[in-house]
Amino acid sequence: MAMLQFTRNYTDRSNDQGFQFEFYCDKCSNGHMSAFEGSALGMASSFLKAAGSFFGGALSRAAYAGDHVKDALRGKAWDDAYGNAVNEAKKHFKHCTRCGHWVCPQSCWNEQRGLCEACAPNLAEEAAHIQSKVAVEQTWDKARKVDQVENLDMKAQRMAACPHCNASIEGGKFCPECGKPLAAKSSCGKCGAEMAAKAKFCPECGTARG
Repeated sequence: MAMLQFTRNYTDRSNDQGFQFEFYCDKCSNGHMSAFEGSALGMASSFLKAAGSFFGGALSRAAYAGDHVKDALRGKAWDDAYGNAVNEAKKHFKHCTRCGHWVCPQSCWNEQRGLCEACAPNLAEEAAHIQSKVAVEQTWDKARKVDQVENLDMKAQRMAACPHCNASIEGGKFCPECGKPLAAKSSCGKCGAEMAAKAKFCPECGTARG
């Protein structure tokens, strides 16, 4: 088969009944399905198989013999069908002479420049994209100039969970689940000695936590 210059992306949708191909834009992958081209041998073989299933004998043998003939001729039939599909599909794509890609005219072709949008971007689309990208960058810059944690005291000891019940906490002096104080340490009510949050008795005087 002579070389066919066309999109590198296609899917063979052919079956025993005939040939069909789906071609895709080299840039965005939008597709075009070629018209179904029936295979005379394939349809004849299917007819003989159907008849053979009822009558058997010679018809059944003829059906399977037809399969061998069909397989033997499939190469040329496929080549011819593919060539026809390519010629049909070319009408639905544009060929960029700069990069060689075949692209869909709806989304990926710059009509004013006569090139695909990968080689000659649409300036209006590019401007909109650039504006959006710069707006995002400026949003980041603006956010960095604002103190987002103005009320967060980084000198105070921070805790992620209650030391008593292990419930998740987001600040405050008491646990919202068990109601116990969140301070990692406290003092004995009798002697004033420092006590760990989970200590039940004072390590200095033995007084029970109040």
